[in-house]
Amino acid sequence: MSACLTSVLNALASPVFRRSLAVAWVLVLSLAGQSQADITVFAAASTKTALDEAAAAFEERTGQQVTLSYAGSPALARQIQLGAPADIFISANSGWMDVLQQDGLTDPATRQDLLSNRLVLIAHGDNAPLLDLETSDLAQVLGDGRLAMALVDAVPAGIYGKAALASLAQWLAVEPKVAQTTNVRAALALVASGEAPLGVVYATDAAASPAVSVVAAFPQGSHPEIVYPAAAIADREGTGTQAFLDFLRSPAVMEIFERHGFGVPGR
Repeated sequence: MSACLTSVLNALASPVFRRSLAVAWVLVLSLAGQSQADITVFAAASTKTALDEAAAAFEERTGQQVTLSYAGSPALARQIQLGAPADIFISANSGWMDVLQQDGLTDPATRQDLLSNRLVLIAHGDNAPLLDLETSDLAQVLGDGRLAMALVDAVPAGIYGKAALASLAQWLAVEPKVAQTTNVRAALALVASGEAPLGVVYATDAAASPAVSVVAAFPQGSHPEIVYPAAAIADREGTGTQAFLDFLRSPAVMEIFERHGFGVPGR
């Protein structure tokens, strides 16, 4: 197991992560009390806006119900390990999909790299001035403010962000000013509300909120490639499950994802 993944797994023991997992399980239990959905998808929080639209299109076309549960990828993976009733997992990085695959909890034959993304720095407001990440001193720009980020040792957006800031020699200075959240959409919300002046999120998250501005894009070489793998959960590869996975790769749905700012691996 790589040192990076070991660090991520160690982060699961943190009080912050345990609290987030407890909250997430409330959602899982509430889903269990509902009538069985045709397809239940556990998906990274950053896919919400686009995936909501894609699922609605699938329901309209097929008549099958899709229940979507969003959270940070590590919280979702842990829920699946504990037996949560998911049919499909869409992760914001390959590492968490690898963990479930190694545990025999996903069907490797259904795995596909569905989406790609970019990492950006956002600021509160719709017309914030641009920053040069190569020359700007982010710690000085923040002043007494906080930098909103997803959990930097567990959630993919936080892991990517920490790596990018370290690559740009900014991490050590900004680390004491980081406000960590359970997922990337929570980091976006802190900046959108003005509680944090700056945040590190995916480009697709920034596009989903008119209350923030993209003030800089992190160089792609400053962090690992951002890829979203999708796969069916083992022993839940029903007709509807495979049909939904196939639908996600259709040209019409790829147009939805691209319109919301996602990239398509291989294009």
